[in-house]
Amino acid sequence: MKIKNSDTILPNKSNKETNLTKYLDAKNWNRLFPNRFHLSKLSDSSFTGLPKREFYSFDAFVEAAKLFPVFLSEGGDTLQRRELAAFLANMSHETNGGWDDAPGGMEKWGLYFVQEKGFPNSQFNYADTSRKKWIPVEGKSYHGRGPLQLSWNYNYGQFSEAYFGNKQILLDNPDLLLKDSVLCFASAIWFWVHDQYPKPSCHDIITGKWEPSPKDIAGGRLPGFGAVVNVINGGLECGENHSDRTKYRYTFYQYFCNYLHVDQGLNADCSNQKPFGK
Repeated sequence: MKIKNSDTILPNKSNKETNLTKYLDAKNWNRLFPNRFHLSKLSDSSFTGLPKREFYSFDAFVEAAKLFPVFLSEGGDTLQRRELAAFLANMSHETNGGWDDAPGGMEKWGLYFVQEKGFPNSQFNYADTSRKKWIPVEGKSYHGRGPLQLSWNYNYGQFSEAYFGNKQILLDNPDLLLKDSVLCFASAIWFWVHDQYPKPSCHDIITGKWEPSPKDIAGGRLPGFGAVVNVINGGLECGENHSDRTKYRYTFYQYFCNYLHVDQGLNADCSNQKPFGK
């Protein structure tokens, strides 16, 4: 597939290169994330009876990254390192196995879960029937799955259209993300590089390509990691009444910036930002 235009990022299935391997390899991946889904040695009832098998492998991450040439390819070495740190930070936060274990007590954090904790037993299915182009399928749940916890029917439909050329594949079968690790990682990278008005893409923010509008500036939204957090979960994590759990997202970012030997850049938090669209 080719990129249709500057606003829509589609997988490039002929691409064979990614800068990801400049900054990480399988050995260090295993050290950073020793308790990945299905591989953890920790006792957890969530995995009782499940066979141990690799899912969140570094190879799968690399193969997914190859599909999106824009990922980790713009702005030079410093911005590429910062983008990777930002991606790993949010990935770690979204798949963390327990808030008490976030950095400091690094037992479960990072790729511990493949889907949102509490599913499939929760009654909330993230189905927005107002999005007429991406009609949810009755009985299907579009809760968070994968490294960035892809959520809501309109995101599953858009990613499915980008990846498969058919929106119905993931609208009909959202659990495919739990069965194909490359698809699972690709869902996260697609969300990362794909803008959805009024939100810019996380990629454009962290690489400095996004230029805030006067409304953004008035709302405190400026280029930096804070605006990335705003894109992902601004309604709960930005502004004066933000969730206390947001501190873990910042701690992860600091950790991975240190690991990749890059500074955090300006505007690294969103405590003074209004959510996008406000």
